[in-house]
Amino acid sequence: MAETNSKGRTGGVQSIERAFGLLETMADAGGMMGLSQLAAASGLPLPTIHRLVRTLVDLGYLRQEPSRQYVLGPKLIRLGESSSHMLSVFARPHLARLVDELGESANMAMLDGDQIVYLAQVPSRHSMRMFTEVGRRVLPHCTAVGKAILAGFPDAEVRELLRRTGMPQHTENTITTPDAFTAQLHEADEQGYAMDEGEQELGVRCVAVAVPDAPSHLAISISGPAGRMTEPLVEQAIPLLTQAAKSLSEDLH
Repeated sequence: MAETNSKGRTGGVQSIERAFGLLETMADAGGMMGLSQLAAASGLPLPTIHRLVRTLVDLGYLRQEPSRQYVLGPKLIRLGESSSHMLSVFARPHLARLVDELGESANMAMLDGDQIVYLAQVPSRHSMRMFTEVGRRVLPHCTAVGKAILAGFPDAEVRELLRRTGMPQHTENTITTPDAFTAQLHEADEQGYAMDEGEQELGVRCVAVAVPDAPSHLAISISGPAGRMTEPLVEQAIPLLTQAAKSLSEDLH
């Protein structure tokens, strides 16, 4: 995080910009940093860092560990939960439009740590449909939304994530090797969309695109029984998903 210049923003409050900048820097670093690391990452003087950190600790947004390093505090969880709820509120009209146009269930998911968490769904009106519980967590290697998100990541980061999570086999179609998975990510990156071919659940197909320039790693998808998720439907879905993701991104800014 470069040092914030208060003169660069009309009406900006420098201390607030710096405080939120520190929280974002810590989040990017995994949630735990020492004062000297924060000073190096931010370019701010150590006394300034100390003053900001002490205030954030007093407010409950940071906590000091016995190691003397600072971690993101539990008070941020409430803000994050409210923010996740608002993400689903913003997404629902876009997902509903996809269901109207394509007839299959539409989903929004986010990469949270090493897992994919589903934040919103608008179900298909078909009696036989895909239903994903909001809040459900899955590993990214067997989902179209996970692939769509990770397609934008460097290979080394993807392989490190896979090392941490493993690649458990859910069906006979699940990809279980890092080489095969990263090859699919390169293909998804080139095409602008990702597929799940019964890799999480047999008989289910899913197509997903990442939400560009989103504040979190988000993707939206269409999923349904393989018999209805035909190639013509997938081809129809891709531009509609891409436009919905772009519109959602604009709503989030």
